[in-house]
Amino acid sequence: MDLLLHLAIVVAIYAIFALSLNVEVGYTGLFNFGHVAFFAIGAYTSALLTLAGLPFATGLLAGLVLAGLCGYLLSIPALKLQGDYFGIATLGFGEILRMVVNNEVWLTKGPMGLPGIPRPDLFGVVFDTLPGYLALSGGFAIATFAILAFVVLSPFGRALKAVRDDETAAEILGKNAFRFKIKSFVIGSVFAGLAGVLWAHYTTFIGPGDFTLTETILVLLIVVMGGKGTFLGPVVGAVVLIFFQESVRFLRLPPEWTRLLGPMQQMVFGLLLVILMIFRPEGIIREKGGRRGD
Repeated sequence: MDLLLHLAIVVAIYAIFALSLNVEVGYTGLFNFGHVAFFAIGAYTSALLTLAGLPFATGLLAGLVLAGLCGYLLSIPALKLQGDYFGIATLGFGEILRMVVNNEVWLTKGPMGLPGIPRPDLFGVVFDTLPGYLALSGGFAIATFAILAFVVLSPFGRALKAVRDDETAAEILGKNAFRFKIKSFVIGSVFAGLAGVLWAHYTTFIGPGDFTLTETILVLLIVVMGGKGTFLGPVVGAVVLIFFQESVRFLRLPPEWTRLLGPMQQMVFGLLLVILMIFRPEGIIREKGGRRGD
């Protein structure tokens, strides 16, 4: 039972993470390879503030605001780049942030990480049990789904798709593509920060190793496998991928095999991403109105 609760919590957190990336990748066409950086910003901000004695609500709000602010500041120069150059710029930001977290020992304790992160306490309720934390993370996941569904179904969401499909045509019709891209990037960053906050307070320990390129590949694979540009795609992808990833950890394997699990998972995830992009780029759930192979 505890394993199922754990899986459900991790799925809820990664569903939020994937939904945030889907706004950028699926609806705006921005392949952000440094998305894990905003996950880390939310996690470290809330962890540091709550360890200093501030309430969880303060850490949560600060994590969202700082993730959104960093997303805004990065988007201005990065979105002036096109295609591969944009992806390289975001990838570089993610790696720079990880190096900062790894080296600023006075603040983050570097490679030693931050232990003892307190469980969330909201309205006098401490979410220190698996069922309680599932209710918290599941509630935030439902709220994220509802908010982002409202966003992408609105005229703003249709404008994002127009920018994704044909930026020049959108500009001719009077849409400021650059401004819409910035807003999309900021929205994705804020909700990635939310996922990071929930992750930090669930695991009660975070370190630089939690925020590597592997995490970005994993969440991108979740979006692509589930179906980018769809409502349910990232949620379905999170269920499939996280169930596989977390279940493997509980297999009774020989000790000599255990040390190979991490590298093997990275290879499998990378290979799956390549295969999906080539043979089924639309994912499990195809975008409404999309053509096969788009």
